[in-house]
Parts: sequence; structure tokens; C-alpha cells
Amino acid sequence: MASIPQGSSAQPSAISTGNNTIPLIIITILFFMWGLLTSMNDVLIPHLKSVYTLSYTQAMLVQFCFFGAYFVISLPAGALIKKLGYQNGAVAGLIIAASGCALFYPAATSGYALFLFALFVLASGITILQVAANPYVTVLGPARTASSRLTLTQAFNSLGTTIAPWLGGILILGGAVLTADQLALLPAAEVAAYKAKEAATVQGPYLALAAALLGLALFFAFAKLPKIQHDDEPSISGDMASNKESALSHTHLVLGAIGIFLYVGAEVAIGSLLINFFGEENIAGLKEADAAHLVSYYWGGAMIGRFIGFAVMRYVSPGKTLAFNCACAVLLVLTATFTDGKLAMWAIIAVGLFNSIMFPTIFSMALNNLGKFTGQGSGFLCMAIVGGAIVPLIQGTLADTFGLQISFLLPAACYLYIMYFGIKYAGMYKTAPSSEPAHL
Repeated sequence: MASIPQGSSAQPSAISTGNNTIPLIIITILFFMWGLLTSMNDVLIPHLKSVYTLSYTQAMLVQFCFFGAYFVISLPAGALIKKLGYQNGAVAGLIIAASGCALFYPAATSGYALFLFALFVLASGITILQVAANPYVTVLGPARTASSRLTLTQAFNSLGTTIAPWLGGILILGGAVLTADQLALLPAAEVAAYKAKEAATVQGPYLALAAALLGLALFFAFAKLPKIQHDDEPSISGDMASNKESALSHTHLVLGAIGIFLYVGAEVAIGSLLINFFGEENIAGLKEADAAHLVSYYWGGAMIGRFIGFAVMRYVSPGKTLAFNCACAVLLVLTATFTDGKLAMWAIIAVGLFNSIMFPTIFSMALNNLGKFTGQGSGFLCMAIVGGAIVPLIQGTLADTFGLQISFLLPAACYLYIMYFGIKYAGMYKTAPSSEPAHL
């Protein structure tokens, strides 16, 4: 990205590419942390479903409250970051996320509703981190390698999502789990004591996460990061220069926001139901703790794919790469829906590999050449992450109505739209990504 004149509006300008590696590494820590926190929900959902005897729809309220925060908080987060700056905004986000984790302690003795509120607070902090960090990464180098650069940082986000199910499986799902039939044979007092004990297993892990987040907040408060400059006028380079009245006047931003909505919805819906899916007798019949370890493969595939995508998109159009990955994801989801046993199990796990580059690619393509509306556009895209609240809730209802396996047709439909977006904007960058120096 060429340097943009300095000014005072919401458009971040490209930062000199000479010494961006250390700032990128520091920002990547945030991506890792919110990946870990987000993926812990995949363990919480089956755990709370069992403790509170919930339907799939009720259990998906975990994701509804978590990702609903993106819709509610994204625009206020943008205003907060504009006032505090990107670095101080990240500190505020970390402190709020820590508060959400701390609320898990009283929630364990207060019921499902307080868990949902705690998740909303936690996600509010993560939303602030996302609104600050994603556009920050896109300006740490040239525009044509923004997708590649954001994909690299998202790879470490996937490292967090890979570790979380494995860790949560040990710390939260590691105890002896009684089936509904076994609980039915116990006296009411013993059932209540068992459920209280199971609910309390989240207290230690989430207090530890709260302490880690506060430690990161302290670190970021004193870290030396380059300041993002802003410009008053939109960029005039390229066919899609910012000469319109608002961010939503740009068709590629609107279509990209829909893509973010559907992608996050599909990825979260699949991840949320994997433990239950692996527990189905016609799939693998696994216990929750064993199934949780396999969820790490789903998120680990995304991590591997993002490292691959970081390299590939320096030479291949981001749009074409996105369309290819979506086509593969559709085929894998259909395989998981209409087959049984290990084939279905490994097909749905493999979707993670092709999810890998979708979010950062859609995000950076949607923000391309928005000029002074980049900050506003980033806020809209982060609001679109509310798809992680809506799509899983719909899939939960489909699972309750038609069966868990057939409900996976919903994510397949989401990937079809994203494939359309990739094909439509395959030629967005006039020259190959590799024409720019390979800066991080």
C-alpha cells in the first residue's frame, strides 16, 4: 500500500514497512488469545447442555450471546478506539474480557443465565480487540499483501482455537460424565449435587484466563507500537476509490459483510456441534472428553491452512483462492451430511483446513480501497460477525427438528455464497500479489 497523506479522519494509512515485524508479532498475541477464548465455547456448549439439560437450540444461546456482542459492541468499540487509540483500545478490550472470565466463578453457582451474561461481557472485550487489531494488521505493509498478512496473524488465532478444545476437554470435560439414564436412577439431591459439581469445573480455568488477560493488558499498556496515522481524504488509487458518501455505498463492502456473517456463522455452527456430532452412534459414538480432542483437529486444520494461504496468496488471486476453498468446504460438508462413520467424521474435521483463509481474505477484500471509510467499514464487518450468533441458533433449531446430521446443510449453503463473492472479485487487485515486496 502506498503511503497516504496524514490527517485526522478514520482511515489508517500504511505504516513504513521497514520495521513492522516486531509490532506484528506483538499484535499476533492478541489473535492467539481471542482464538483460545472463542474456541472454549465448543467445550462449554456440550458441557452446559448436559449440566442444565438443554435442547440444541437452548445450548446455542452460548454462541448467540457471545457473537451477539459483536453486533451490539462493534460500532461503540470503533468510537472508543478513535478516542483512546488502537493500543489503549486493546488494553481496554483485554480488561473487559478479563472481567467476563471472572464472572464465570459466580455463574457456576447462579445458573445458565449468568453464564450467558458472562459470555456477553467476555465477547465485548474481544470485539474491541478485533476492531482494533484487524485494520491495524492490514496497514502494516502493502495493500496487495494485506490478505496474506492478515492470514498469517489469523494462523496464530487458529493456534489458540486448536489448543482450547484439547485444554478444555481435560479441565472441564475430564471428569466422569453420567448419562441421562444414569441420572434418572439417582435421588434428586444427588442429581443436584452432581450438576453443581459439574458446573463448578469451569471456575478454575476461567479464573486462570482472567489472570492471563490482565497480565496481557499490563504488557500492552507499556509495549511500544507504531501509531497509525489517518487521512482526511479518501484514497484515489484504483477503480474502487472512495468517492462515495458512506462505507455502505461500496458494493464490495456490503457483499463482504454478508460473507463475513455467513462464514463466521458456518465455522462457529460446525465447531459448536462437533462434540455432539462425534457422539452420534452412526458417526463415532465418542464420549465428550474424547470428542473434544478431535475438535482440536478441526481448528488445527485452519491453522495449517492459514500458513499455506499466507504463502499462496502472494502469487494467486485472493478471490480465486477463496472460491477454491469454499468449493472444497461444500463438498466436505455434503460428505459429512450424507455418509456415516469415519468418512463423515473426518470430512467434517477437514472443513477446518479450507475455512483457514476465508475470514482474513473476505475482510481484507471488503476493506480494499475504502479510503477514509476504512474505519467505518471495519466496524460494519465486525458487526457482521453476529453471524456466529444467528447461524448456529438456526442450525440448533434444525438439529432439534430434522436431526443433527441433516442440519449441516445450512453451513454448506453459507459456503456457496462465499464462493460467489470470491469469484465476483477474483480480479480485484489489478496486479498479482507477488508484484509487491514480500513484507510481513
